[in-house]
Amino acid sequence: MRIFITGATGFAGSHLVEQVLADGHEVYALVHAATSHQPLPEHPRVHGVDGDLMDLASLTTAVARAAPDVIYHLAGQAYPGKSWQNAARTLAINTGGTANLLEAAVAYGRPRVVVVTSAEIYNVTAPDQMPLTESTPPHPRHPYGVSKAAAGQLIPVYHARYGLEVMEARPFNHIGPHQALGFVVPDFASQLAAIKLGQKEQKILVGNLKAERDITDVRDVARAYIALAENGRAGEAYIICSGQPISIHYLLNTLIEMTGTAVEVEYDPARMRPSDTPILYGSYAKIKAHTGWQPQVHLRRSLADALQEWEEKLSNT
Repeated sequence: MRIFITGATGFAGSHLVEQVLADGHEVYALVHAATSHQPLPEHPRVHGVDGDLMDLASLTTAVARAAPDVIYHLAGQAYPGKSWQNAARTLAINTGGTANLLEAAVAYGRPRVVVVTSAEIYNVTAPDQMPLTESTPPHPRHPYGVSKAAAGQLIPVYHARYGLEVMEARPFNHIGPHQALGFVVPDFASQLAAIKLGQKEQKILVGNLKAERDITDVRDVARAYIALAENGRAGEAYIICSGQPISIHYLLNTLIEMTGTAVEVEYDPARMRPSDTPILYGSYAKIKAHTGWQPQVHLRRSLADALQEWEEKLSNT
C-alpha cells in the first residue's frame, strides 16, 4: 500500500514510519522545509513530498502526488505549554491544518484517514470519573487542548458530509526512544545519563512528582494507529492508553534504579505546575473491541530504552 504521513519525523511519526516500512508499504512523507528540522530516514521506500498544512493548494497537490491508500495525520504544534505563547497559531496549525488535510483527502478520492489528536482535551480530577472514555466530555485547560478538541470534532462532520473514512486517535502520554526534551521521561533520562557518564553533578532537578499519568510505549501507540487504519470505524474516536495511572515519582525512581548511581533529587520551582491534574487515566476498551489492539511493551522496557538512547547520545558528544 501507499501511505501518506504528516509528522513523519516527529516522535510517534518516526516509529510509525518504521512499522509501516516493516510491513512492506511505500511511505510518502509531507515535508515542509521551514518546520521539518529532521531528515527523513534513508530508505528506498521513503519519499518526501513537499507541502504545507497551512496551504490547502500545496497540501492537495502533495496528497495527489502520493496517491495514498491510507493517510496518517500526526503533524502539528505538539507542546501544550508553547500554545500559551501563540494560541492563535496553535489553533491555526492543529485545527485549521487538520481541516486542510481532510479537504485534501476528499479532493483526492477519500482514502482511509487516521487523525491524531490528544488526551489533553480532557481535564477531569475526580477519581470516581476515571477511567476516561471516548464519551467523557472534553474540558481543555490550555489552547493546545482546545485545538485538538476542535480538530477531533471535524472527524464525524467530514465522515457524515463526504463519506470520508476518517477516524480520530486520542493518545494519552507515550514514551520511548526518539522523544525530544521538554517531556518528563527524556528530561529525567538525559539528566541521569549525564550523571552516570560523569558529565553532570549527582543532582537531578524535578517538578511535580505526585501527578499520576496514563503512559504507553510509543511503539504500541504506532501499532494502534495502524490498527485503526485497518479496522477502526469511520467517524469515531478512539482512546489509546495503558489503562492505568503511573506516578511521575515512580518513573523517576525506576530510572534512578536503572542507572545504578546515587542521585540527589532537588525540586525546581520553575518546573512546578500548580494546575497539574493530580490523576488522569483512560480506558482502551473501545479500540480493543473494534481492532483487537492492546498495549504490549512493558513500562520498564520503555524507560530502559529511553535511558539507553540518552547514554548513547551523550557518549558520542
